[in-house]
Formats: sequence, structure tokens, C-alpha cells
Amino acid sequence: MMRRFLAVLAVLSLLVIPVDAAETTKYVALTFDDGPSGRYTRRLLDGLWEREVKATFLLCGYRIKDYPDITQRIFDEGHEIGIHTYSHPNLRHLNLAAQSEQIGRVQRFLRSLGIEARFLRPPYGSFNDITLKAAEQMDLKVVLWSLDSEDWRGVREDYAALVNTRGQRYVNNDLRGIFLFHDTVHGTLENLPRIIAQLQAGGCQRFV
Repeated sequence: MMRRFLAVLAVLSLLVIPVDAAETTKYVALTFDDGPSGRYTRRLLDGLWEREVKATFLLCGYRIKDYPDITQRIFDEGHEIGIHTYSHPNLRHLNLAAQSEQIGRVQRFLRSLGIEARFLRPPYGSFNDITLKAAEQMDLKVVLWSLDSEDWRGVREDYAALVNTRGQRYVNNDLRGIFLFHDTVHGTLENLPRIIAQLQAGGCQRFV
């Protein structure tokens, strides 16, 4: 268990810190699970484009199938695309063949669009050694998160304050955090501009 945790922790650093980054630059990785959403993702992309902010989208295969145009736009606008399985199962409940199909099916969809994924985020953050084996066979790195916005709980008055209070700890202490959001949630769409502005005001110089 400890070896698996350390392996994933190393990948967190890989996602957040570009190899050519200056040591003094403060980074935050904004990541979005479960999309693309036909209802929210286009508007979210508009907001990211206006603010010149890059993000990572961990996509589900059945949604890529429904919204290939949005998937292509995510890629064309310079965002990272990763795999969040085809139908969002708990991978720990599946054998190697089933896990490989859940991951590989998405990989094939993306490659048909000319997109090569580097990362896998297991649904619910639930994975095992079989998951690591399947990911390794497909040249994917498993990525979790360091801060959960809990946006899936629904719109809450303290939503932006919650994220910014925790998020500022990363910026203020020169840590590089991976923040988990969902581009299928209205609260994220409404609050993200304020979250980005407050993180920038607190010293965050780049989003990846």
C-alpha cells in the first residue's frame, strides 16, 4: 500500500510541475472529472480562455462519444486530456481484462481524434495493483488529487470560500496542488472565476 501511494504521489509532481519551470514559480493544477458535459463544458472553456488559464480534463468515454466536438476543442485550446474510464465504475471491483477495457476503450476514442492521453484518474480515486498494471501496459500514469473541492455535493454558499481557504495554503506555502473539480456541476461553473482570481491575487502565477 505504501509503495502504491508513493508511486502516485510522484505522478502528482509530474502533472503539476513542468520540466522547464523556474523553481520560484507557484503553480496550481485545475483538474475536471466526468466530462465533457454538453451543458457546462463549453462555457467553462470560454472562461478559461478569457483568463488564459490551462487545465486538465479527465474524461469519460461515453461522454466523449456523445461530445467529440467538445473533446476536440479541449485539446485544440491547449488543455491536457486524461482518461476517467469509459463508464465510471469502481475499478477495484473489476478484473484485469475489464479494467483494461474500461481504460483502453477511452484511449482508442481519443486516438481516433488525434489525442494521446498521458494520465488515468480512477473514478472515486479507487484503484489497486491491477489498475497500476493496466495503466502501465497503456503507458498511462495514475493521478489523484491533493484538494477536493467537493463540488459534487451541489451548490453551497461557502463553496468558493472553502476552495480558496484550502487553496491559499498551497500558494502561501509554495506547494503545488492538484485541485479536483467536475465540469458537470453548475456550482463549479459559477464559482471558478472567483476562485481563479483569488488564487492569482494570492500569488499563483501559473495554472497547468
